[in-house]
Amino acid sequence: MRTSVKAALHAEAPLDSILLQGWVRTRRDSKTFSFLEVNDGSCLKGIQVIADAALPDYAHIHQATTGASIEVRGQLVASKGQGQKWEVVASSFKILGEAPADYPLQKKGHTLEFLREIAHLRPRSNLFGAVFRVRSRLAYAIHQFFQDRGFVYVHAPIITASDCEGAGEMFRVTTIDPAQPPRGKDGAVDHTQDFFGKPTYLTVSGQLEAEVFACALSNCYTFGPTFRAENSNTSRHAAEFWMIEPEIAFCDLRGNMDLAEEFVKYLIRDVRTHCAEDVEFFSKFVDKELNARLDFVLEKPFQRVTYDEAVEILLQSGRSFEFPVVAGQNLQAEHERYLTEEHFKSPTTVYNYPKAIKPFYMRTNEDGRTVAAMDVLVPGIGEIIGGSQREERLEVLQENIRHHGMAEKDYWWYLDLRRYGSVPHAGFGLGFERMLMFVTGVGNIRDAIPFARTPGTAEF
Repeated sequence: MRTSVKAALHAEAPLDSILLQGWVRTRRDSKTFSFLEVNDGSCLKGIQVIADAALPDYAHIHQATTGASIEVRGQLVASKGQGQKWEVVASSFKILGEAPADYPLQKKGHTLEFLREIAHLRPRSNLFGAVFRVRSRLAYAIHQFFQDRGFVYVHAPIITASDCEGAGEMFRVTTIDPAQPPRGKDGAVDHTQDFFGKPTYLTVSGQLEAEVFACALSNCYTFGPTFRAENSNTSRHAAEFWMIEPEIAFCDLRGNMDLAEEFVKYLIRDVRTHCAEDVEFFSKFVDKELNARLDFVLEKPFQRVTYDEAVEILLQSGRSFEFPVVAGQNLQAEHERYLTEEHFKSPTTVYNYPKAIKPFYMRTNEDGRTVAAMDVLVPGIGEIIGGSQREERLEVLQENIRHHGMAEKDYWWYLDLRRYGSVPHAGFGLGFERMLMFVTGVGNIRDAIPFARTPGTAEF
């Protein structure tokens, strides 16, 4: 049975027989033996293999180049070298797959831009092996958090006819021939002849569907891919990304903020506990301030401040921001970071935003000017969670839909939730990649997702 490198490195006693399979990171030869570092992706470190020149297969040792895959049988013994507890003395080895000299991941430094061009190979690098191990653990922790609290996991549809955010930045899904689309009497494209009989799109959010289940099962969450046809080339935006969106029935804005803050701290603690080696790697080679920033969020209570108070703090700060602070407009990342890193010196939740800049589904406050919305801000990133109490009053929701220029008939089912047993409820969205960026220190969303989808890029 194959033993993973991680299991071998954490063994409690020597093993008389071990089978390793992995990829060669480095090889050093002497007259009588060779040292090979073998890694199989199970952990950051590789394990040293000693191949004696007397082995029957030693004549093929020259094929064990960087990137080649090999199989090693031998003994796990205490290492005589420093910095490693165990090593493997090979009794046989086999070349499974050669890697010629043009293998792109030779043992040297590589730029992130270069590694993005070889996204099919970059998981073999130390950095991206660590990133995607943490991504896997973080996904598990998300499910564990909600499952332990009695939430029901809901699979929201990826194809939808509803624009949750009302921004119009959606990818069209169609089987219509673009060269010869069917047309109606008015000359416009006849969407009734399309596959779904109407215009459909890739979803920007699973929230509306999650509300359906929250109004039946009380607490639920979605976790899946979402899409934005936004022509943005910043380090924080991608056309395809994953979202976690819980919805909680019988919950107000305060309860929503409590859950969001608890959620962020839980995820950080889990990654710290279960991915300690990888986090240490990030703190040494990616972001030397990473551990301090994670401690910052874990150890300090979240400050809560209204949008109006936040704007006043920013205006009185005396800071010259790249984007001027304007009351009634969205806060920029630099404003959010100032609040957390310099003013409050703690994670911060901003709430009660102007109604004019928020989507139709957010609950209107008694002042008629603001909505019960909230953004959770952390240092280094700014907004990491956005959410709100949802509008549960039928007449108010209908007016919001009309005000946003949307058609009530397209949301008949969503309005039905307010007609039949409506309840106060709330929820939020956490961008999975943005959370991964925060816990790893990786600065570009393209490096937090296996195969990035950005304007002009859909490789692999």
